[in-house]
Amino acid sequence: MSLLSGNRRYLALWFPFLPTDRLERRHGATPDERPLIVLARVGSALRVAHADRRARALGLAPGLTLADARARVPDVVVADRDAGADHALLKRVADWCDRFTPLVGLDGEDGVMLDVTGCVHLFGGEAAMRAEIVSRLGFMGFTVQAAIAGTPDAARAVARYTTQGVVAPGMEAEAVRPLPAAALGIDGARVLALARAGLKTIAAIADRPRAPLAARFGADLMDRLARVLGEVDHPTSPDRPPPALMVERRFAEPLARTEDIDATVAGLAQGLARQLEEHGLGGRQFEASFFRADGIVRRIAVASGRPLRDARILARLYAERLDALADPLDPGFGFDVIRLAALACEAMEGRQARFDGSEEDDEAVAGLIDRLSARLDAAQVMRFAAEDSHVPERSFRTVEAISSHAGGGSAADRAWPAAARGEPPLLPLRLFAPPQPVEAMAEVPDGPPIRFRWRRIVHDIVAAEGPDRIAPEWWRDGEDALTRDYFRVEDRAGHRFWLFREGLYRRERERPRWYLHGLFA
Repeated sequence: MSLLSGNRRYLALWFPFLPTDRLERRHGATPDERPLIVLARVGSALRVAHADRRARALGLAPGLTLADARARVPDVVVADRDAGADHALLKRVADWCDRFTPLVGLDGEDGVMLDVTGCVHLFGGEAAMRAEIVSRLGFMGFTVQAAIAGTPDAARAVARYTTQGVVAPGMEAEAVRPLPAAALGIDGARVLALARAGLKTIAAIADRPRAPLAARFGADLMDRLARVLGEVDHPTSPDRPPPALMVERRFAEPLARTEDIDATVAGLAQGLARQLEEHGLGGRQFEASFFRADGIVRRIAVASGRPLRDARILARLYAERLDALADPLDPGFGFDVIRLAALACEAMEGRQARFDGSEEDDEAVAGLIDRLSARLDAAQVMRFAAEDSHVPERSFRTVEAISSHAGGGSAADRAWPAAARGEPPLLPLRLFAPPQPVEAMAEVPDGPPIRFRWRRIVHDIVAAEGPDRIAPEWWRDGEDALTRDYFRVEDRAGHRFWLFREGLYRRERERPRWYLHGLFA
């Protein structure tokens, strides 16, 4: 992807009034435009943690006690700090920014960082892209400062300490030299120590020999300096891993009709299928992102059990998923961007049809599993996988059918025991959990049963095979676990049962007990 190569460009967003913006967006500004402060408990005192623009203009800076703030402005509006709500709001802003680039991450408690490498041409250039983001966020009620530079640290410093919007490539050092030392992102104690040493700006620090500074103020100071000056690029980690492939469609007028949304998803499926074919890949996990005009993002994922690049099948899976949503897709004022991405891909080669037509059956089963998983959720569609245990009730487990039905199962799956050709199955199709106790009679204590009573009905046995002895798993059940002798038996009516005797006669138990564990037919 072009997003992952070439000279890097980063856009930093800073929200200096995020907590107060959140409160004002929720409740609206007070009729008389009174100043607003947010309080946090520091020790035993309530202090101002955040203040809006009006409060700061009146001298209500963070750090003041509540008593001092009310003494200066008696009618100030007070709210408690809610860090969780602030973080959730910032996360929603980051999700909204995903429409500009998939490489978006949070930047501290009040910032968002976008890797816009290779994306700016879609929005008319860096300045136009920055202006659009700032304008739209401002329309949504946010106060934001933004800057674009060649490293995240340089972009962050320029956004927070200047009004310069775009730093030309290679000009990071000139842009940040006049900035205060706090722009390096260091703690207040070191900022004060640098100021006492006469190093109040980045230029003053950059012009000094670095070895003595590192010895006195810490090696990380020099690392931060190099990153802010643009000498070292320290890429950020996006909150969401970038997709392998993606296609999207933008609309000048937001889309709200269900028919138009379905048609758009089908068209995007065709575009994504072409990309997958060009790369020789098939998708296993897909995600459709619906960006609403009011900033809300809805993401809907589907999965396939085998590599998939058929646009019709992919569109049908999304149709099934959208129809089955417990929380229906609400366009609100409409979607202005719809994106379809392949999150996980595998190499996929053309398949040659078999003469017996079994490939069509395999594809039909795989398609059925995909559709059921899309409609009911993957966790509701299960299959059985063999386990390494001779105890019947532990010899299998249930796994998601969609996770590994391609190619007959996962590489970690064990092979099921198979009966010889022409022989009856080794295990019954139906097992009882737990095994049901029965009254059985045998000619000799260690011999097969000749009669048993189950659910008040007596079954006379005409044929029996066994015993198949299964030793106990003492490491799971303890040293007192009992041996089982299994018999496949058939009664006069032709019904076949799977019985076992628990406990060896007089060696483990004086009178062994009989159980019915399964039915063959």
